[in-house]
Amino acid sequence: MDKEKQLQEELVWNAGYRMNESLRMIKICLGQLTEDEIWQKPNESSNSIGNLILHLCGNITQYGIASIQNLEDNRQRDEEFSTVSGYTKAELVKKLEDTISDAKRAFYDAPLNELLRKRNVQGFNFSGVGNIIHVTEHLSYHTGQIALWTKILQNKDLGFYGDVDLNIKNETKNQ
Repeated sequence: MDKEKQLQEELVWNAGYRMNESLRMIKICLGQLTEDEIWQKPNESSNSIGNLILHLCGNITQYGIASIQNLEDNRQRDEEFSTVSGYTKAELVKKLEDTISDAKRAFYDAPLNELLRKRNVQGFNFSGVGNIIHVTEHLSYHTGQIALWTKILQNKDLGFYGDVDLNIKNETKNQ
């Protein structure tokens, strides 16, 4: 396998892993919240967890699916933030799972030239690789917001890494 293909596979695999981790954490959060709490806002200038999930689905679809697959951009961004109900926790999880799955498939299926091609999304000019990085970091950013709001509402640790010793030191090449 050539180096370009290896690099492409490594990028796509790691983006998918990070997206799966964010999804896992969001599911843990939603599992601890009531149906009403997912639509509760911390204040008027913030978004509910339900809004954040709808926003993530819109953003991932725009950057990670429509752009990379050269599909029409049908995103209705304002609706992601103006919605105040209408989705259950189960429906939001399913919508996010499906969106992430579709994006990962778009990443895996994209030929190298498509990952290198520059395109405009929301007025920003990124390559497909840039879009993958954006999707991954944007999902992670809002996962942190969802986790914080869940911790505030529940007043407890979420146990994201309960079975992992996070104090293990990095291994070096010489070990």
